[in-house]
Amino acid sequence: MPSGESVTYERYVALGDSQTEGLGDGDDVTGLKGWADRLAEHLAAANPRLQYANLAVRGRLAGQVRAEQLAPAVALRPDLATVVAGVNDLMRPKFDTAEVVGHLEAMFAALTETGTRVVTVTFPDIGKVAPLARPLRPRMYALNAAIREAAARHGAVVVEIAEHPFAVDPRVWTADRLHLSPLGHERFASAAAHSLGLPGADAAWAHPLPLPTEPAFAGLRAARAELHWVAAHLGPWIGRRLRGRSSGDGRTAKRPQLAAVTAPPG
Repeated sequence: MPSGESVTYERYVALGDSQTEGLGDGDDVTGLKGWADRLAEHLAAANPRLQYANLAVRGRLAGQVRAEQLAPAVALRPDLATVVAGVNDLMRPKFDTAEVVGHLEAMFAALTETGTRVVTVTFPDIGKVAPLARPLRPRMYALNAAIREAAARHGAVVVEIAEHPFAVDPRVWTADRLHLSPLGHERFASAAAHSLGLPGADAAWAHPLPLPTEPAFAGLRAARAELHWVAAHLGPWIGRRLRGRSSGDGRTAKRPQLAAVTAPPG
């Protein structure tokens, strides 16, 4: 939660995977936005001199984020960094909580040792977002608990997305249930801004969404929706993993150098 302090950030660097790159908020033709870009706009509203870089690349595991993004991030001398990774690891057959969080903690340590304020996040209940993923719940709970402990050891800010029901509302996710929708990215950015105590940020991000105008799928329709999700989204994802491929193969960071940010009007 915000401490009430007023801090002006000059250099913000985002590290992570597809969520931080912005998948689900725009596209590769018109451009991706995403929660990190939106947070940068919050920061720029408080300090028009803000410089922002986004090193995230889709499909990256926590160890890859550390190996590929940490050194460039430190070299940019940020005073604020966000580190969000681990879900791609969680969905792999061989998942080791200690190993994944070890990579995250190494990034927390390296950044905070240079005086950088670090922000990270806990993840929502994957079994409520995608019912067929319920067997992964224990992994998610263990990952969140370990992230909290590692963050506490280094004074990192934890945005507690996991604690709020809105985070599993289908409307904050795209059809693939793996990436945030524009609404989800907006909520995530607002949560980070509030956790940092930025001017104008409040707790509205945590409020439940209005009741849906259409009833949720039930019975046979729900089962058909799950089968469609498996065929259209989960199946191709598993296929890439079995072939040793990633959606991020051949891709590089969309914003590898610090650059100015234009705050949105209003």
